[in-house]
Amino acid sequence: MSELKEFRIGDFPVLAEQRYERRPLSRGYNMRTLKVDVGSRGVEEKPVPEDMKKRFVGGKGFGLKLLWDGTKPSTQWSDPENEIVIAMGPVCGNTNYPGSGKSLVVSLSPMTGIPIDSNVGGYFGPYLKFAGFDALELTGKADRETIVLVDGNEGVVRVLGVPEGLEYDTHLLAEQLTRSLALSPDPADLQAVAVVSAGRGADHSPMGLLNFSLYDKRRGGIRVKQAGRGGIGTVLRDKRIRAVVARYRGVEQDSNGAADPAAVQRIGLKLHREIVKNDDRQCKMRKQGTAHLMEVMNDYDLLPTKNHKYGQDPKGPEIASWVWEKLLTQGKPDGCWFGCTLACAHAVDQFELQTGPYKGQKVCVDGPEYETAAGCGPNLYVYDTHGILEINFYCDTYGIDTISFGTMCSFLMECWELGVLNAERTDGIDLSWGNWQGAAQVLHDMADGKRFGVLAGKGVKYLAEHFAKEYGADAQLMRDIALHGKGLEQSEYISKESLAQQGGYYLTNKGPQHDEAWLIFMDMVNNRIPSFEQKAEALHYFPMFRTWFGLQGLCKLPWNDIEPADNARHPEPNKVPEHVQNYRELYTAITGEGLSPEELILQSERVYNFQRLFNVRQGHGRRAEDRPPYRAMGPVLPDEYLAREERYDKQLREKQGLDPAAMSLEEKLGATRRYRLAQYESLIDAVFKRRGWTADGCPTPEHLREIGMDLPEVLAVAEARIAGKI
Repeated sequence: MSELKEFRIGDFPVLAEQRYERRPLSRGYNMRTLKVDVGSRGVEEKPVPEDMKKRFVGGKGFGLKLLWDGTKPSTQWSDPENEIVIAMGPVCGNTNYPGSGKSLVVSLSPMTGIPIDSNVGGYFGPYLKFAGFDALELTGKADRETIVLVDGNEGVVRVLGVPEGLEYDTHLLAEQLTRSLALSPDPADLQAVAVVSAGRGADHSPMGLLNFSLYDKRRGGIRVKQAGRGGIGTVLRDKRIRAVVARYRGVEQDSNGAADPAAVQRIGLKLHREIVKNDDRQCKMRKQGTAHLMEVMNDYDLLPTKNHKYGQDPKGPEIASWVWEKLLTQGKPDGCWFGCTLACAHAVDQFELQTGPYKGQKVCVDGPEYETAAGCGPNLYVYDTHGILEINFYCDTYGIDTISFGTMCSFLMECWELGVLNAERTDGIDLSWGNWQGAAQVLHDMADGKRFGVLAGKGVKYLAEHFAKEYGADAQLMRDIALHGKGLEQSEYISKESLAQQGGYYLTNKGPQHDEAWLIFMDMVNNRIPSFEQKAEALHYFPMFRTWFGLQGLCKLPWNDIEPADNARHPEPNKVPEHVQNYRELYTAITGEGLSPEELILQSERVYNFQRLFNVRQGHGRRAEDRPPYRAMGPVLPDEYLAREERYDKQLREKQGLDPAAMSLEEKLGATRRYRLAQYESLIDAVFKRRGWTADGCPTPEHLREIGMDLPEVLAVAEARIAGKI
């Protein structure tokens, strides 16, 4: 890493300061939140009413409620009143149960115009919680580059100016701020500082992300985790916030103020033992992280290849899990919060960059996670691990979502193959399949604000429309192969062979993100949910259960990426019932409140329906917005059909009663398309009915009352939509 300019605390001019009373948490809550308006430089403490705690629980729930209250139906993402809310649930911050360090970030998305939520590890969220707040609202627009500092030991919030020479790109900025704002060079003081930042790429693209830092004492430097989806980093930079910093020293085993600390310890110890005993036999998360999925997805025809055209390739083993295991530094407890035995936040150390402004420098690359390895690997037809890691690093430091970038760049490469793009239109960048250097140049041009980089960074929804209008591309084909829902790029699993997974992506509130429901194996491989009603039930339960992690501040990986050895004996092993019981007991041990399986789902259902009504309030949330592009549903092009011809011909015979031998390839493509489109409409009907929504996707007032989300302002939105007033 190049030499960084050093700063002292006094180099950061204090623009505003507000002291507050420090007090310990009680049963997972502070019962207050913090609001900072960087425009007026106002700092405000806000109490959490009991009703808000009951209905919204914490984390994502608090974030959505505060965002709703702080914005209007007319608010756009770039308006000053749009907020970034970082919130932690009651379970977040405990150091006994693995995966308990997640923050949830919520904002109006530059990509979709509706609320986006993104979960993230790192130390910032727990530190903010221990500093005294259940959530932080950032609002307004600063008139100069600004830093917000929350000091939990001193009990003060400061709005700081940015000294000349402070970096923009995350791997440098977070390092500078950690060393500048730590109370001393002691590793414990460096570890007490956590930084939230974006990067130069977020200045020029709506797909900007937030990096949450942690100081790694064993490496002597900064690591980062990402709140990647939906462009929240772009909102941060639009507000001229360079960084948000939390400083807190003194994390203890019961900093969470649990109702029953001994029970928390007992429940955590049970999972620690299970991880140590079973992980090597199951997913090898402690050695490979989520990259353990690479060859599994390739084997089952589910690994996105060439813009989700195909699901596998003979080159797949070149980027299999065992390849990554050799590259990832082993033997270090790579958790993104204290006490996580699963420790899947791996890194590649001493990685030498070959392109861009840091060419020749050796850096630490956080990852790759599966989504990055798949989206920036085979989806671009890149099977060079160096290329994947280089794109991974630059996306992170520039503040660009790797999922959106991978899906966007694969769309560009397919357009290059189709002749829609050429060197003149790409400013000389070769976007042939497999050319990772070309993809990296697009990324560098995004960060530098150059013409084609800025155009590419607008995302596939915009690009599909632009290429049809400006270059005469086939408009229907562009819509078919632009993998997005509501403006958010699809994450990295092939969904066209699983109707349930199509729903798991596109019947979401925020767009096609894998954190709601991953049903491919249940549906396609194991055929456990054959009927529409069974699929609808799965698309009710799993999104609600997974939403619960976001309410509590939990990572989902310890739920189903490590399982009890006898999990298969249960009637519904996909739910990992023993772990569900663990979570219920953990919630009770921390909050002191009982939680039945039904109430667990109900906590999520309230917030999930609230988020849908938030979409409705902003002028969205309609059935038409829940339909996928056809590439996510079936074969668009002739060679796409031919790649699975035996499978598709069999489906024509068995499901439609047609004779493929008597049909042309064009006729087979058309018949397959009509059938799959009709199947998806039937799925929407079944899912909306199960969720208590109208046929157009609006929660009914009756359902809202039944689940306890009957706030007058929420009911008013539902009633207005059903009456046709919005």
